[in-house]
Amino acid sequence: MSKKFARSSLCALSMTILTAQAAEPPKELGKAEGRLDIIAWPGYIERGQTDKNYDWVSQFEKETGCKVNVKTAATSDEMVSLMAKGGYDLVTASGDASLRLIMGKRVQPINTALIPAWKTIDPRMVNGEWFNVDGKVYGTPYQWGPNLLMYNTKTFPTPPDSWAVVFKEQNLPDGKTNKGRVQAYDGPIYIADAALFVKATQPELGISDPYELTEAQYAAVVKVLKDQHALIHRYWHDTTVQMSDFKNEGVVASSAWPYQANALKAENQPIATVFPKEGVTGWADTTMLHTDAKHPVCAYKWMNWSLTPKVQGDLAAWFGSLPVVPEGCKASTLLGEKGCETNGYTWFDKISFWKTPTASDGKYVPYNRWVQDYIAIMGGR
Repeated sequence: MSKKFARSSLCALSMTILTAQAAEPPKELGKAEGRLDIIAWPGYIERGQTDKNYDWVSQFEKETGCKVNVKTAATSDEMVSLMAKGGYDLVTASGDASLRLIMGKRVQPINTALIPAWKTIDPRMVNGEWFNVDGKVYGTPYQWGPNLLMYNTKTFPTPPDSWAVVFKEQNLPDGKTNKGRVQAYDGPIYIADAALFVKATQPELGISDPYELTEAQYAAVVKVLKDQHALIHRYWHDTTVQMSDFKNEGVVASSAWPYQANALKAENQPIATVFPKEGVTGWADTTMLHTDAKHPVCAYKWMNWSLTPKVQGDLAAWFGSLPVVPEGCKASTLLGEKGCETNGYTWFDKISFWKTPTASDGKYVPYNRWVQDYIAIMGGR
């Protein structure tokens, strides 16, 4: 990520919520425009090209006439940058990007009355602070899930119970050091993962929210991350590269999305995931409409379609995530009867969901510092 972009995202964060303004949402929908351009996480929008069983695009295109084009993005910062450039209608934004998009006026509020399936959304999600601002709703919930500890079962015959295996130098159960055999996510929001570890291991610091860190708390977290640098094989953001490293490069432990673990297990790789004792961060993603969307009717049709129970269930089965529509847990044969239970449906209250760190009148270290410092940490500085 460039320093120029870091400054631009900083400017967006300097605005207050009350100053976020956008055009009023439409009161009715006209004729579909025939095209839809979406920025999405890898694996989030499938049309059967990877696996013919997973396709929630083809039927939508057939029913609406809206041709779906997808641009994948590997980090929230990349999504914010792409939305700033324009040319897209929708983005599947996580909580560490959604408020920046709202503050930066890159997305517009929606009229939920034009989304018939809105009433089916999980009550735990519908009022999420990451997309409800100043009485306006900026998007439709899409999926949610945890950032788990993924590990090699041959290296760890007994599942590791702590993030210490990626943060502290040590010999692993196979007798070899973890140095050069672990990974960390290369987005600044990963600082929150380290903050959860510090919260548990240094309780005297009094961390309560991993996204709200005082200078003293932040310094302790940064030290953990700097020390971790010597252990890291790669800072990952590309899911394909991360999976390749587990298969071919000797990496045995890392934070990961359920998507990578599911894909590796499908290839019969010795991979499993665990919810460590220190807790986990997670993501609750929202499909958000660009302020200057060229295909708003198709976008509204997609937002409604995305809440279809079968779509929600199939997506959860593919990605290893959780539906934002409870009925999605029962509507997909691909997900199965216990798919939601397996993916962590009951963990909702235990997950520290991504959100954009703000200064709160100088009490906490703001996101621009997270960006600058994490770039330095990854560079070994």
